[in-house]
Amino acid sequence: MMQRRSVVRSLATMAVGVGLVGASGWAQTKGAGYDPTPGMKLPQVLYGAAYYNEYMPDALQPGRLEKDVALMKAAHISVVRMGESTWSLWEPTDGAFETAWMDRVVDAMGKAGIKVILGTPTYSIPAWMAKAHPEILARPMGGGETGYGMRQNMNTDDPNYRRYAERVITKMVAHYKGNPTVIGWQIDNETSSYGATNESLHAAFVERLKKKFGTTDALNKAWFLNYWGQDVNDWNDFPTRDHATSTSYKLEWTRFEQDRVTEFLTWQAGLVHANARADQFVTQDYGSMMRLDVNEPAESKVLDVVANNPYHGTQEHMDGRWQALQGDFARSLKHGNYLVTETNAQTLGWDSTMQFPPYDGQLRLDVYTDLATGANMVEYWHWHSIHAGQETYWKGVLSHDLQPNRAYAEVSKIAHELDKVGPEIVDLKIKNDVAILYSVDSNNALTFMPYETLSGLPWVPGHASTSYGKLVEQVHGALYDNNVGMDFVFPTTTDFSQYKVLIVPALYIADDAVLQRISEFVKNGGHVLMTFKSGFANENSAVRWEKAPGPLAAAAGFTYQEFSTLEKPLMLKGDPFHAGEENQVGKWAEFLMPTTAKALATYDHPFFGRWPAITENTYGKGTLTYEGTAVSDVLQKNLVAHTLELAGITTDATGAVPASVRVKHGVNSQGKRITYLLNYSSVPATLTYSGGEGRDLLTGKSLTPNASITIGPWDLMIAEEGGAGS
Repeated sequence: MMQRRSVVRSLATMAVGVGLVGASGWAQTKGAGYDPTPGMKLPQVLYGAAYYNEYMPDALQPGRLEKDVALMKAAHISVVRMGESTWSLWEPTDGAFETAWMDRVVDAMGKAGIKVILGTPTYSIPAWMAKAHPEILARPMGGGETGYGMRQNMNTDDPNYRRYAERVITKMVAHYKGNPTVIGWQIDNETSSYGATNESLHAAFVERLKKKFGTTDALNKAWFLNYWGQDVNDWNDFPTRDHATSTSYKLEWTRFEQDRVTEFLTWQAGLVHANARADQFVTQDYGSMMRLDVNEPAESKVLDVVANNPYHGTQEHMDGRWQALQGDFARSLKHGNYLVTETNAQTLGWDSTMQFPPYDGQLRLDVYTDLATGANMVEYWHWHSIHAGQETYWKGVLSHDLQPNRAYAEVSKIAHELDKVGPEIVDLKIKNDVAILYSVDSNNALTFMPYETLSGLPWVPGHASTSYGKLVEQVHGALYDNNVGMDFVFPTTTDFSQYKVLIVPALYIADDAVLQRISEFVKNGGHVLMTFKSGFANENSAVRWEKAPGPLAAAAGFTYQEFSTLEKPLMLKGDPFHAGEENQVGKWAEFLMPTTAKALATYDHPFFGRWPAITENTYGKGTLTYEGTAVSDVLQKNLVAHTLELAGITTDATGAVPASVRVKHGVNSQGKRITYLLNYSSVPATLTYSGGEGRDLLTGKSLTPNASITIGPWDLMIAEEGGAGS
């Protein structure tokens, strides 16, 4: 890994030096020693969109750039992201570099007081490169046809690709090093492994296995390759991933893919840091968190700030859940504020089937949803709708007519409002007592060996696509509904002690050390809520050869030997968690046999009823509550509330807060407590204000404890309490 230099930040000073006030929403910052960290400590919220003047119809050039900049300036847009999508313009032929087309755009933005984040264009190679080096293209699983025409279709480890990428990155970054308008760099775009299985990658994978296992005999034993006679007795005979049935092979390949992505981004970050100005930050825009071939915690180590692209549901599907889940994950990676580099402007889709423009107020509520979760910037993809191509109907702020419209009016309202309240809400610090343990290994392994059949549904914005992801989404949603903030932790997290509650969804893959840390957390006074399928297999995806749940047995207070698929939902006896019609479970049942645990709920069934569905065990100073089955959303919400109560954590979901209102807390840079009340509904919500003396930042009205307040449809209130935050 390339050693990173110390990055000195001076963004606020730079903002003053170029007169970045007024239209951009930045306030002048005075006083010596002010040294913000981009994306993590800023004097103002950044708000804008991705901008591609190069995509404009030729008939509108010249003159369109000036019109767009004028519209942005009038709207008070403060930042744009550009340049990551068009390597073919940066380098139209091999070795011939052109920057004038972008220089004029950057200069125009600078004159308008709009800051620029530039992206390295490495996620979409030019046609000349594919023709000269067809081996650069990614070989798909199974060795199917490889061709040019789609983005992200290359093997990023290919030496020729790296040579070209290094050249274009170095020239771009050096060219804009002295330009004060360019404040940061996005490396690549929504990077993943792209499913590449090229011959050179197979060879690299074999070398990885040699280093990890030493001998083929050790590999055979760890992966149980004598099953079906798959033993490998010579490294030269090691089969490709194409037709592998070994779950151990599949899991290790996903780790290999993740490490490839991490290495690639580490390499890019090193190039940018070596050639950029000291105060230009480096980020990467994750294409939504929790991807199967991406190790986000590892990648984030080489970034100055994390960025994410949380696309979400609109109209009646707008509830803030997905933005909060994605934001909580992004914030947890570096324990600090993050950037939103892409999100919905108008409608989404690679066709016309998902054209659901947001209701009035939803664009604004979405921005504050991100800011309430810890974002310091929100940008739309994109400024204008594209007139041809795959994403014709993935609409921007402006529609295809490029005229001011309903979306533009709301964006302008938001930007003007952020001019006023931005300094009070930027750099929000969020401290939580609850964490969810996320395991990408378990996500992958349960995809290889699923416990339920998922229909092949198309992508739905705002929802996970795997069974494990849906379970994470459910437990996060239960906390969200209880108005309790949370962080994410990972199997590599060495200490959970800063939290009171740890929620562990389906930790199917884990080495003994992780399970021991969870047990010690409970023993030392922590409270764990754990779901089925936890502790089942070891780090090589081999089922443990001891009674389940293996090393967790003492802390969990039970063992089991059997499990069953549930063909249809089952009710629980007596509705122990007051779930009403949702007092039911399904999909999976483990036949738990308590040793020291007590049953909290049992199945209302003549056969399954002999085993508890949910147990709770006191172990040392803490408790471990275990769900041996898949519970309904209402049951999950109430089980989470039960665990929070055990830990002494109070919630805002006591009936005083309407069901449509979410409550989020933090402390601003002035040390004052900030409370967001966000109404995800088409009807007004009335509630009793439970905070201290303060004011609503959006209206300037005073707030007093126990006062009745009403929040309009798709609206919010931001309370800033007068005293110092705690």
